[in-house]
Amino acid sequence: MTSLMTSDAQVKLAARAVKEVYPVSRLVREVRLLLDGSFPLLWVEGEISNLAMPASGHIYFTLKDSAAQVRCAMFRNRNQQLRFTPENGMQVLLRVKVTLYEGRGEFQLVVEHMEEAGSGALQRAYEALKARLGQEGLFDSAHKKELPAFPQTVGIISSPDGAAVHDILHVLRRRFPAVNVILYPVAVQGETAPQQIAAAIQLADQRQECDVLIVGRGGGSLEDLWSFNDEVVARALFASSLPTISAVGHEIDFTIADFVADVRAPTPSAAAELAVPEAQQLLTNLATLLKGLQSQIRYKISNEQRHIRYLSQRLPRPRQQLMLQQQQLKRLQNQLNHAGRRQMQNRQQQLDYLVARLPHPQQRISWQQAHLLKLTQRLENVFALRQQQYQQYGQSLLRRLQRLIPLKQLARQQQRLAVCRNRLTRLTQQQIADRQKHLTQLMRTLSVASPLNTLQRGYSITSDAQSGKVVYRAADVAIGQMVTIRLSAGLLHCEVRSKEDQQD
Repeated sequence: MTSLMTSDAQVKLAARAVKEVYPVSRLVREVRLLLDGSFPLLWVEGEISNLAMPASGHIYFTLKDSAAQVRCAMFRNRNQQLRFTPENGMQVLLRVKVTLYEGRGEFQLVVEHMEEAGSGALQRAYEALKARLGQEGLFDSAHKKELPAFPQTVGIISSPDGAAVHDILHVLRRRFPAVNVILYPVAVQGETAPQQIAAAIQLADQRQECDVLIVGRGGGSLEDLWSFNDEVVARALFASSLPTISAVGHEIDFTIADFVADVRAPTPSAAAELAVPEAQQLLTNLATLLKGLQSQIRYKISNEQRHIRYLSQRLPRPRQQLMLQQQQLKRLQNQLNHAGRRQMQNRQQQLDYLVARLPHPQQRISWQQAHLLKLTQRLENVFALRQQQYQQYGQSLLRRLQRLIPLKQLARQQQRLAVCRNRLTRLTQQQIADRQKHLTQLMRTLSVASPLNTLQRGYSITSDAQSGKVVYRAADVAIGQMVTIRLSAGLLHCEVRSKEDQQD
């Protein structure tokens, strides 16, 4: 008995063990769910290898370091946001979700975000910003301002502890000791450096206390100079109304600030040399110009003296000149007297001729009176003729107006209007009657063809309860399916328990 019970228990345990066998898909799915729920989004750094970029737009690769590797997938909706093209051997920083690919049961990382790691990322960010600002026109020479020839005040934006400031001050004192210097102290390295540099540029531009502005620092690596590759610094330089000189790093170092500033200096010392002139050279040039000016003045005075001597030799004596003028005056006076007498004689002759031709005033008055009388008679005749013509024209217009009195035409038009109104009333009533007759006929036809009349004779319409599709044959429904039966009054919601298919 005990042996029999033991055998039954073993059978039950074996059966239970058989029921607990996991299919591969279930096992893989539960492992994936376990991984998905155990790890949040992670940042992982490594090197790309086995890169594959199929036409689907997804990216598949292996991320590895010196000790391990893992499969990665970056789907199309994520890699569309990439600012660079991944390549084998590239060091990248990924934000990933840890999961399991059920199709092959492989552990993998699903990439949500990818960025380059190390100096290569900085260089590519530098090139991208340079290209974008260049397209916006921040580097165009049309926006560059000329440096003042003789600045009174030079502004310096740099670290007060750096060697660049001391180099600039040394060169300024050596070349142009009279220039004033204003230092705007800022951090040239670190997270807050770009904002400090941009704020100092804006402050100098607002105060307008400088004639030229030097922005820079000493040399260093790309990371050290990165503050001058920041977009906020570039836009502050572009917006400045003061002429700016970029003096960042050594001659081989180029930053975004170098391209935006009005002038780029290879070193801070060279920026100071560009900002102010050489005082000793100015003095030398001034002495040379002074000597040349003195020489020109002496030459001009000598020429004027020679010209005065020449003119004094050509100038006649005043007494002789006065005698000549008196003789000329007497000759002109004699000519004037002779011409006056001759002119007087000519005028007298003309006057005598005109007096001989001029008629007596009484005779001219008689002529004018006769002419006036003739014109008066002509005017009276024309006025009488015009008055007669206007009277005839007025009588003609009166006769035409009497013929065109609108009272008779108005009466005729009212008669025509009454006839048209009666015809319109009859036609409208006839049209309404025809339309009512046609509508009654259509209603009768509709009533005959209406399925509701068929339902009233005991028939029904069966349709699928979910889709509402009409059921024509028993083969169109399945056992257990819900149907709706429409009667002449009301609906029946039924379940198909059995059916009999009829062959066509």
